[in-house]
Amino acid sequence: MLIEHQGYQPDIHPSAYIAPNSVICGNVKIGKGARIMFGVQIIAENAPVRIGNNCIILENAVVRGTQDHPVAIGNNCLIGPHAHLAGCTIEDNVFLATGVSVFHGAHILEGAEVRINGIVHLNTQVPERSTVPIGWIAVGNPMKLFPPNAHDDIWEVQKALNFPKTVYNIDRDQIKGSKNPDLCRIMSERLGAHKQDKIL
Repeated sequence: MLIEHQGYQPDIHPSAYIAPNSVICGNVKIGKGARIMFGVQIIAENAPVRIGNNCIILENAVVRGTQDHPVAIGNNCLIGPHAHLAGCTIEDNVFLATGVSVFHGAHILEGAEVRINGIVHLNTQVPERSTVPIGWIAVGNPMKLFPPNAHDDIWEVQKALNFPKTVYNIDRDQIKGSKNPDLCRIMSERLGAHKQDKIL
């Protein structure tokens, strides 16, 4: 399904394949030879999504451009099933395995690999031709790698990255109690723009 969002229609090279139950929404450009498989969701909310030539995006992956965080995916990238990418940059020849999550401001350099269920956190840079192991978490720039049970060590690096401020413009230190009322209000305003979408 192709959807016009905020006046933008997807721009898809004629040689690309888009599965019939995938969703391509808004300011999305897909290069030649790309293959967007069944159940994939590519959504340019408030920032564009650019997908290079010969990219493969497999079943049920989600690629989302968000407020102030566009997505740029280079050429010859493979993005596995159930992967989730938000507001990040992926250079050429990157392999993202099944279930990988890549967050806002992250930058994965050329030839890198993130293995099954790996996480690349906010504003993290993954060096060229490096590997994030199965289920591990990459945090920071320079990147540090942690196993999933190292929460306290991860938080030491992650806290300064200030996820609520970067993604939702909510300052963690000024919130008393739950940040969810502000977070849901902000997201409701942003996502409300979809009420004007047009199916193409």
